[in-house]
Amino acid sequence: MKRVRNFRVTLWSVKAGVRVFTVAALCLAALLAGGCHKKEQAAAPPPPTVTVTEVVAKDTPITFEYVAQTQSSRQVNIQARVSGFLDKRVYTEGAIVKAGDILFLMDKKPFQAQLDGAAAALARQKAAMETARLNLERTKPLTAQNALSQKDLDDATGAFESAAAAVEQAKADLQTQQLNLSYCTIASPTTGITGAAIQQDGAYINAMNSQLTTVAVLSPIWVNFSISENELKRYRDQVAKGEIRSPRYDNYDIEVVLVDGSIFPHTGRITFAAPSFDAKTGTFLIRASVANPKGILRPNQYVRARMKGAIRPKAITIPQRAVQQGAKGHFVWVVNKERKAESRPVVVGDLMGDDWFITEGLRPGDRVVVDGGLALRPDVVVTVKSPEAPPEAGPRKATEPKPIPAKKAD
Repeated sequence: MKRVRNFRVTLWSVKAGVRVFTVAALCLAALLAGGCHKKEQAAAPPPPTVTVTEVVAKDTPITFEYVAQTQSSRQVNIQARVSGFLDKRVYTEGAIVKAGDILFLMDKKPFQAQLDGAAAALARQKAAMETARLNLERTKPLTAQNALSQKDLDDATGAFESAAAAVEQAKADLQTQQLNLSYCTIASPTTGITGAAIQQDGAYINAMNSQLTTVAVLSPIWVNFSISENELKRYRDQVAKGEIRSPRYDNYDIEVVLVDGSIFPHTGRITFAAPSFDAKTGTFLIRASVANPKGILRPNQYVRARMKGAIRPKAITIPQRAVQQGAKGHFVWVVNKERKAESRPVVVGDLMGDDWFITEGLRPGDRVVVDGGLALRPDVVVTVKSPEAPPEAGPRKATEPKPIPAKKAD
């Protein structure tokens, strides 16, 4: 019985000790939590760091970009001028030839025979004319002596003149046969790139409808693009309002961007504008002439044409990433003199490269947040970080899109 009592006492003591330990642990945890909370309250978060750009109004060049297609400034269909058999193709298909280079040879034998016949006919007519001349010279004195009648003189004169005319006709026939023989050698009328041969060696060529190949001039080459009716009206309205200043005499520089984004080394000028809109497409055709001395551009090649030379006077531009979209439209964060963030609604214009044109909402001298604005709230004090220096200027990549119509805030 004593042992049982001792066991009960011991068990009660253990339970009591556990309770005491638990209470002590809870108290210690509460003290530690209170201390940590005080430390958290004491350590306030640092102000957010942002990168800003100062707004500057300046005359800014603008670029209009369009999908374009190249066209040979002169494409010649090579055709035979005489009918006959094609003897030989001389040129290499797809090669660049110069003016005067031989492309095809036709069978000359029939034309040489015709030329020889014409030469013989001319000699015969010359002999007949000489006979008529001698007869006229004998008739004149005899008529003066009344040995022959006036009719005899008239007949002799007419015979001579007829023989002289026959000689001229024979000369013309000879010249025609010489031309026909020369047409058997078919040469390129211009410098350009050749097409595939349509007729093969040995084929009979009809001078009326037999095309042999084509030669397309590569330099200069034409770059054709179209402007929609809405784009043209919007451009004219902006020029009338003074929002765009076009180059003198509308002498835009046309820059060609290739399919890989590289820029063609030669710029061109507009040489033709269609007098009316295309009723089917509602667009206005523009043609530029571009020097292409190395033949890099080929006919029917798709490129992009950039019209350069216009200026937007006293324009305000900011990086695209600085503009945010809210429920009421576009806005930016501006840092005031107290280094506090302010939300500023803006009206954006055209997108040019990586920058927006701002038409309303900003003034010169405003400091606009470029980086770090996603987590900002009004009146939050910020730390302004100097923007990184831009990279050295170099050739602009072919990623600059054409102007996008302006969007206004709700």
